[in-house]
Amino acid sequence: MNSKPITQYAKELLNIAAPIIMGNIGFILIGVGDIIVAGRHSTDTFAAISIAAAIVNCIMTIAIGLTSSISPLLSNYRGQNKPIKRYFYPSIRFAGILAIVTGFIIAAFVPFIPKLGFEEHLIKPIQQYMLISALSTFGGSLHHSMKEFLQAFEIVLFPNLLTIFSVFLNLLLNIIFVFGWGVIPSMGAAGLAIASLIVRYFMGFALLIYCRTIMRVNNYHEKGYYVSLVKIGLPIALAILVEFFAFNIIAILMGRVAGVYAAAQNLICTITTISFMIPFAISNAIAVKVGFSNGAENYVDLKRFAYTGTLMSEIFMAFSAIMVLLFPKFIIGIFTKDPELIKIALPVMLVLVIFQLFDGLQISLSGICKGIKQTKIILLANFIAYWLISIPLGYTLGLKYNLKLVGFWIGLLVAAVFLCLIMIYKLRKHFVTKF
Repeated sequence: MNSKPITQYAKELLNIAAPIIMGNIGFILIGVGDIIVAGRHSTDTFAAISIAAAIVNCIMTIAIGLTSSISPLLSNYRGQNKPIKRYFYPSIRFAGILAIVTGFIIAAFVPFIPKLGFEEHLIKPIQQYMLISALSTFGGSLHHSMKEFLQAFEIVLFPNLLTIFSVFLNLLLNIIFVFGWGVIPSMGAAGLAIASLIVRYFMGFALLIYCRTIMRVNNYHEKGYYVSLVKIGLPIALAILVEFFAFNIIAILMGRVAGVYAAAQNLICTITTISFMIPFAISNAIAVKVGFSNGAENYVDLKRFAYTGTLMSEIFMAFSAIMVLLFPKFIIGIFTKDPELIKIALPVMLVLVIFQLFDGLQISLSGICKGIKQTKIILLANFIAYWLISIPLGYTLGLKYNLKLVGFWIGLLVAAVFLCLIMIYKLRKHFVTKF
């Protein structure tokens, strides 16, 4: 089978990835808006939402990970010429069940906050943020499931334009509810949660209406679809949970030392996530294109999409690493003027320079694994890298040897290296065996 030039593979990947990049940047800018507004309100508000969001995000990743199976599964179905519009309503029902479960878990966790050793004045705003976030899970799950459903058709422009619009909506609502406006009082951390709740439901129902407008869909039931989603999605969900929890447990552990360390961890994660959104979008495109090629048994295109997408991710992350190396203080200064926060975050930026290179590689490899439905290795690799290596090493360096946040990020860097090695080994073995 004749293959296309590499530029054609890159173009096809970018046709999917470019709008997703735009949307992903928009999505992280929503979080950036939260951080900027929280930081302007007070360092305590910043610290409270950093701790609360760390807990909430870990729980919500269960739903995000499971609904992430929709796009690669339906892409494989498309490659096999199966009709996939009929999976519209099953995808919504799947998202709804996940929302109920995750919302209940978040609410059930709230009474335990006073027992976790945080500073007394942070406990109430943490609990308020979490309770309101528990009510927003359906909006978030609906939005993600509809976005994945459309992505399977390679329809990515509108969902991501919607995200860009939501950046400004979220920022406006943050300012109103955090600082108060007219009859609306200043609500601090709770105001940030209310703004997020409104935005999540807006994004979810906007995509629902869009889907119903552009395509005719009928109600359909197929238990096998849910089984397949769980079979593919559960390893993805657990892998995301393992990774998210590793990053967020650092905020929780350091938040017990002082709230300012949780704020610093949130700040650093936001900086690296902004650049990570580009390779993450490319990874989504890789999963769709590799999934389609895998379903069509076109293994030449499969490998070319995999290699091209990985190269694109690494080129971008190399550029991002150079920017972090050259302008660390300027980048931190975009988010905060607090001298203590800057002092804590600045040394971590040096570790971030190297970390980004391996982070971009691992998410590209993850996209390949999703496309060929080899998702169990993602879970295994994440568990080994983050929980058998990163957290024990980071805890030792950070708290035992007093390197604080720098020690934990050295652990994350080592984990990213091992994560890449494990998935490269698995993919090489799979390609040799299959092809």
